[in-house]
Amino acid sequence: MVQTITIDIINEKAIRLLEDLEHLQLIRLHRDHVKGIDANLAARYKGAMTKQPLNEVDEQLDDLRNGWE
Repeated sequence: MVQTITIDIINEKAIRLLEDLEHLQLIRLHRDHVKGIDANLAARYKGAMTKQPLNEVDEQLDDLRNGWE
């Protein structure tokens, strides 16, 4: 039976332990990152920005565009 779980690594030592378990063919690791950067950055920063009304966003974009001219 195969089960999939998601874990958060708190200590780098845990990665070595998981790799040892993989070597013993007890688990299979799926790495979702490339060169130390998470592939899913949206999940990492979810909730970092607050929602704004569309008209405020449009005004900010206009201000930025006008600043370049």
